[in-house]
Amino acid sequence: MSSAPIPSTILSFEDARHLVEQHASRVQPGGTEVVELLAAGGRVLAEPVLADRDIPPFARSTRDGYAVRSADLVELPVRLNVIGEIKAGERLERIPCSIEPGQAAAIMTGAPAPDGADAVVMVEFTAREGDRVEIQKGIAAGDNIVPRGAEARQGAVLLDRGLRLNDAGVALAASAGKTKLAVYKRPRVALLTTGDEIVEIRSRPGPTQIRNSNSYSLAVQIQAAGGEAVLLPIAPDEPKALRELIEQGLQSDLLLMTGGVSMGRYDLVEPVLAEMQAEFFFTGAKIQPGRPVVFGRCGGGAPAREDAKYFFGLPGNPISTMVTFELFARPMLEALAGQSPSKLMFLHALLKKEIRVKTGLKRFLPAILSGEFSDCGVELLRWQGSGDIAATARANCYIVIPNDREYIAAGEWVAVMMR
Repeated sequence: MSSAPIPSTILSFEDARHLVEQHASRVQPGGTEVVELLAAGGRVLAEPVLADRDIPPFARSTRDGYAVRSADLVELPVRLNVIGEIKAGERLERIPCSIEPGQAAAIMTGAPAPDGADAVVMVEFTAREGDRVEIQKGIAAGDNIVPRGAEARQGAVLLDRGLRLNDAGVALAASAGKTKLAVYKRPRVALLTTGDEIVEIRSRPGPTQIRNSNSYSLAVQIQAAGGEAVLLPIAPDEPKALRELIEQGLQSDLLLMTGGVSMGRYDLVEPVLAEMQAEFFFTGAKIQPGRPVVFGRCGGGAPAREDAKYFFGLPGNPISTMVTFELFARPMLEALAGQSPSKLMFLHALLKKEIRVKTGLKRFLPAILSGEFSDCGVELLRWQGSGDIAATARANCYIVIPNDREYIAAGEWVAVMMR
């Protein structure tokens, strides 16, 4: 095949990531659908959830004890008359009358505080004798009481559009009486693995062939990020068949290709895309693994139309595929799913064993974070390069090594990206 040479644009990790984020901020999610509350976990809200009443709807005790007037507790100990008991779920009309000077009401956690009371003394600091209670510890106004509407007023936004729902979000929607929620539809992400050496997982590989693991690892990552994976047939190292499969993949919301993006004679993805007049935003990032990652857009013309589809060419080595998805493809997928943009953040942990590497690339290397409670440390796994799936299957994180560090001593803090 003949095509003009593709300009090489190799960016730093940070510049490549920011460029993807800029494009992701411009995409529009697809349609919406209404789902049952229990099916909404992990989905992205298409409309805000509003409070249907004040939260809490009454002044609520946060402790078992006695509702009191704090002004009665200037001199301690003090004895107060107990005029009643209030349990959680008590109807407001059954709550004892307003607390007057010299009075108290026994109260349970979650129960509504009576009028006149401005604090709750924990039961541990009291002694009850019949209808009298001795208060043994002072307290300030507002202690152990959550005022009505302190969490939200009726009509306030509890959950905003673009929020991906976790367990707390589902709980908050439930507290507002939402049995169903409007969410964005999951974007369809086409997966195209390339190479004559790749065979389907049901096949018996020849001596120089490998099974297609990349499509399956990516499918799991796509589902976790809120998308729906569409597995295409394996593309051979033949331009016409490859182009037909790329065109099929571009019918989805996003196209991810693995393999065929390096510098070899049979790495045909970039030449085929160039023939299709694709825009290339970068053709590599200064990282390991995953240096030859490609990001662009294709829409049947140059420059691409507004309805053009984004694509990523991910390196064919399995670890490179997994890492470059998390670093670059995930923010685009999340944007297509309707999720509000978020920045990539790393944790930090103490390094258990020293690291020696070459400078020049930002490295994301498989590692194990272990320990207990706050006593945790991280160390690299032994691995045989970016094709070592077994090592990465044992890893629970990646150690992130700056491009200017060749030696990191044991005991130093290092950045960690969780898997």
